[in-house]
Amino acid sequence: MADTVRVRFAPSPTGHLHIGGARTALFNYLFARHHSGSFILRIEDTDRTRSTEEYIASILEGMRWLNLEWNEGPYRQTDRFDIYQKYAQNLLTEGKAYFCYCAPEELEQRRQEALAQGKSPKYDGRCRNLQNPPPDRKPAIRFMMPQEGEIVVNDLIRGKVVFDNAQLDDLIILRSDGTPTYNFTVVVDDVDMNITHVIRGDDHLNNTPKQIHIYQSLGYEVPSFAHLPMILGSDKARLSKRHGATSVIAYRDMGYLPEALINYLVRLGWSYGDQEVFTVEELIRYFSFEHIGKSAAVFNPEKFLWLNRQYLMKATPGELVDLVMPFLIRETLINEGQTVDRAWLSKAIATLQERSKTLVDLAQSLTYYIADEIEYNVKAKEKFLNDKYLTNLTEVKASLGTVDTFVAAQIEKVFTSVSQRLDAKLGNIAQPVRVAVTGRTESPGIFEVLEILGKEKTLKRLARAIQMIEMKS
Repeated sequence: MADTVRVRFAPSPTGHLHIGGARTALFNYLFARHHSGSFILRIEDTDRTRSTEEYIASILEGMRWLNLEWNEGPYRQTDRFDIYQKYAQNLLTEGKAYFCYCAPEELEQRRQEALAQGKSPKYDGRCRNLQNPPPDRKPAIRFMMPQEGEIVVNDLIRGKVVFDNAQLDDLIILRSDGTPTYNFTVVVDDVDMNITHVIRGDDHLNNTPKQIHIYQSLGYEVPSFAHLPMILGSDKARLSKRHGATSVIAYRDMGYLPEALINYLVRLGWSYGDQEVFTVEELIRYFSFEHIGKSAAVFNPEKFLWLNRQYLMKATPGELVDLVMPFLIRETLINEGQTVDRAWLSKAIATLQERSKTLVDLAQSLTYYIADEIEYNVKAKEKFLNDKYLTNLTEVKASLGTVDTFVAAQIEKVFTSVSQRLDAKLGNIAQPVRVAVTGRTESPGIFEVLEILGKEKTLKRLARAIQMIEMKS
């Protein structure tokens, strides 16, 4: 282990931060924190046709929401072109790279011919020792790969992986327009930023032997590599949107908690005994490559939803006040900037948080507490807001009107008294009242609900229900 661990997360801003990228960022972050090292954020934006400022902003937003704080960066590759060109020129000078004058259409034609003959479609090396270059073409620069022997990747997760050098391409490191290519920029950046460990998805494993040769040609120590297993959908196909996997920001907007997503991401390929729920402090303490499996992980949206619910139930109502506010605004239950009685909202949240799976659920459940008027569930309305229960509702409204201290204990006494007076089951008193004040047949305890609603709102909703029944009669 190097004295100071330095790792990097290097997303390409050609899309939002998704599950796979977020897990890679998390594992880099945990490894760095476990070893009191540095976590560096680098934006690999050399693909100018697909990289956008919007995606860069979204990636940073997702990282911040997950609380994956970086120590350095974000660096951007488009700010470093002069550095790549300097390194490429050094390789040319030392005879470790060469000019390639082949046109793209020529390369494609040769590639197709090689495939048709059952040969490897790699570059045939015809410009390696070119004596008379065409004067009318601006060349690219190719790296000169060794053509014999083997290269060994001692992967910290997968173990020893051997590659045949004869199968490796003389890859382009600078295009004819001067822009650098991925495999070259990655190495130069890692060298320049003193990266000690490269932790990334195993879809990059085939790039690793090429990159090791570039490290060695530049005369720098090769970092340690750890290639994370792929994430699959429930059908064992590579994870995609059709499996329910979406961007980190989309999960935020769906009402998931960042702690729940962190916990779920780390369990996609990593384990520590039978423990399921972890604090970030525990993850930092326990994290190591020995606990990462070699086989692909399966993304399970239902398990993720279950885990999110655990975090919602564990949170204090006071903590949830701030978290649910944006969703209350989105549901137009409150206005942006509106002053809200935090103590009252905490009390309302406490009755609902165990029933909610997401912050969206919680916000929507709070509707009958906050809204001026409620909508009735059609079936609930037909079953309980009718002539059969009119007397029950009328008696409860009249009795509640006389209560001075509108708290659950006093409200319960009213219901018991009405039940005895009308010789009716308590359920036949409570259920029509529940539908009248919440619009539905399920809610937390009705006495507690009425206390939180308050006397004025309770009587107003009962009056509305009674008037509706009477108008039908």
